[in-house]
Amino acid sequence: MNFDEPVNRVGTHSSKWDLMERAFGVSPDDGLAMWIADMDFKAPDFLQAAVQGLLDKANYGYFSGVEEFHNAVGWWMQNRHGWAIDPKWIFTTYGLGNGIALTLHAFTDPGDHIATFTPVYHEFQVKIEKTGRVNTQLPLKQDPDGLYRMDFAAYDAMMTGKEKLLLISSPHNPAGRVWTQQELTDLAAFCQRHDLLLVADEIHHDLVFSGHKHLTAALAMPEILDRIVVTTAASKTFNIAGARTGCIIVPDDMLRARFNVCFKQYDISPNLLGTELTKAAYSPEGASYVDQLNTYLEGNYRIFKEAMDTIPGISFMPMQATYLSWANLAGTGMERQEYHDRIYKVARIAATPGHDLGKGGETFMRFNLGTQRHNVIEATQRLKDAFSDLQ
Repeated sequence: MNFDEPVNRVGTHSSKWDLMERAFGVSPDDGLAMWIADMDFKAPDFLQAAVQGLLDKANYGYFSGVEEFHNAVGWWMQNRHGWAIDPKWIFTTYGLGNGIALTLHAFTDPGDHIATFTPVYHEFQVKIEKTGRVNTQLPLKQDPDGLYRMDFAAYDAMMTGKEKLLLISSPHNPAGRVWTQQELTDLAAFCQRHDLLLVADEIHHDLVFSGHKHLTAALAMPEILDRIVVTTAASKTFNIAGARTGCIIVPDDMLRARFNVCFKQYDISPNLLGTELTKAAYSPEGASYVDQLNTYLEGNYRIFKEAMDTIPGISFMPMQATYLSWANLAGTGMERQEYHDRIYKVARIAATPGHDLGKGGETFMRFNLGTQRHNVIEATQRLKDAFSDLQ
């Protein structure tokens, strides 16, 4: 796979490129889109072949064969993550945003509190608000190496007693943290102490850098398997979010029965394109592609980090996973508006403002490195120029 191949997505109804001017005032004519978690690479041949197969059949009506989709998900979980799942554990949703909202409806009531470790993927807050729940934000803290850590002693004191569910990002978006076994063991104890259901959003689970290993919640925390729900999809790994297909995996029988009651009320069923793309992705060809992709993304990260580390006052958090980099601009001494102006108006880069991601993100910016390397190199030069007076 040639990840360096230029792909012009402007004018293709790409949210990442065609909405950047509306969101940040950065024109796609001369700007770089580094915000929405979406990659710019051309779809690999095995995905194109899956779509061509649908075209060749020339029929988009009701379909069967969902069992093959479930089997593909099971194959992937077993071969890539060592997790043997039963197909009956899987619920297919209209993407993971829909899936997360469904878990909130199924397991909590309006007015209940949902705990999150912040800063975190902004859609957690959006889904909590839209479903009439309240977000108990538990800020992560940085250790001497600059990595986020969970601070359970502090969190115990912050819990209100109204929390029913804990929603986590694993690997973590926006910081690219891969939680360790000890951290997840401590997390399990925290859930037990506060009687919390754990919903683990593991959508970035395949995008892990060398020297690190993602641990799925169900395997890492068997002591609380009766209170674990895992959400995942092929959408981030293979850039097929437009197919709107996610998986909610519920291993526990009683928990699954509760979720099924809610799930049936919405009459949700898989869509043809999403199932075909996922089946093609979760394959030996897909596994080879992901290995190549991770090597490329890690290379982008190293180039970006090396350049960002030369700008005084900007602290770049070490990445272990994902393609989303997290930079703290507090050390520049600038007010938010000033460094936003330098990034949006001078560098012409559309990046995600950290204050949208909850407590602790106020002085950060998130940069999407899931793009061709020449774009990453161009972005580093623009940022160095925009902050050249700090050199």
